[in-house]
Amino acid sequence: MTLKTILTGAVMALGLTAAGAQAQDDTTKVGFIYVGPIGDGGWTYEHDQGRLAVEEHFGDQVETVYQESVPEGADAQRAITQMALNGADLIFTTSFGFMDPTLAVAKKFPNVKFEHATGYKTAPNVSTYSARFYEGRAIQGHIAGKMTKSNIVGYIASYPIPEVIRGINAAFIHARKVNPDVEFKIIWAYTWFDPAKEADAATALIEQGADVILQHTDSTAPQAAAEKAGDVVTFGQASDMAEYKPFPRVSSIIDDWKPYYIARTQAVIDGTWTSQQVWDGIGPGMVGIGEITEAVPADVRDEALALKEAIASGEYHPFTGPLKKQDGSDWLADGETADDGTLLGMDFYVEGLNAEIPQ
Repeated sequence: MTLKTILTGAVMALGLTAAGAQAQDDTTKVGFIYVGPIGDGGWTYEHDQGRLAVEEHFGDQVETVYQESVPEGADAQRAITQMALNGADLIFTTSFGFMDPTLAVAKKFPNVKFEHATGYKTAPNVSTYSARFYEGRAIQGHIAGKMTKSNIVGYIASYPIPEVIRGINAAFIHARKVNPDVEFKIIWAYTWFDPAKEADAATALIEQGADVILQHTDSTAPQAAAEKAGDVVTFGQASDMAEYKPFPRVSSIIDDWKPYYIARTQAVIDGTWTSQQVWDGIGPGMVGIGEITEAVPADVRDEALALKEAIASGEYHPFTGPLKKQDGSDWLADGETADDGTLLGMDFYVEGLNAEIPQ
């Protein structure tokens, strides 16, 4: 073998190594931090469906990684930091309690892009995104008000943050519109995902006379508790929870993150990503309404679908006056709609709710 042959082979080998490194560098690494397990059947499940959609859409252009069941707080900061250290170009942190940990890590990794779900704090490399879940809650409230026989609707709440308070208010307003006698009983679970606590909460509400259960927690445990109890109506939360239809689960709110995750990944690939705040609802498709089953009377189903279309088109806003606050003070005049700033910081109940917001 001549020296020329050896040198040529070495150059080719170096070229192949460089090409391989370049190909690896061209792969965009997208990470996801989840508060629950991907098999929760609700919130985290739908976020992971978004991750899988990113993989399917981009193929070899993208590598995705995730960490599930990450507690909010210090553990979250460690998990996000490790993901950034491992080379993630874009990280989605998918729970409200990840907000401050996301901001803290973002300061240390200015070249990494971060997307925080349901929060309100941004930075040059941190965006926020959320869905107008309250639009779906309005539709659930309408169905609940029509279907309850006991006039008691149970609500399993997670944490007393504006997102959850908005949902309770939206459901109550629309239940009361069609049934002035309806009463809401609320149990705060202080968890996003804990099947045992969620089941206990559902059972306690049913024992208090609730024959409709709404939930802002992530597991299907309330569905199972309602099914066991018998004649109790439920709604899927975050995902369709279709294994419990046609009854007790008579409809659902479905969070569809797929288009957003694909668009933001594409922005990183294109170099066009910028910090933004997104809050979309039924109209843009970020909030979906699951099939309203035949367990719902046909006229109620038609009314609910008409309400969905009115919200989607912008013809109707779920927070339209006249509305008063719980203490009886005026909030919205006749025909006036709530502004986003008030909704995003909502820390009060509307008139008629006989409950207290925990401090």
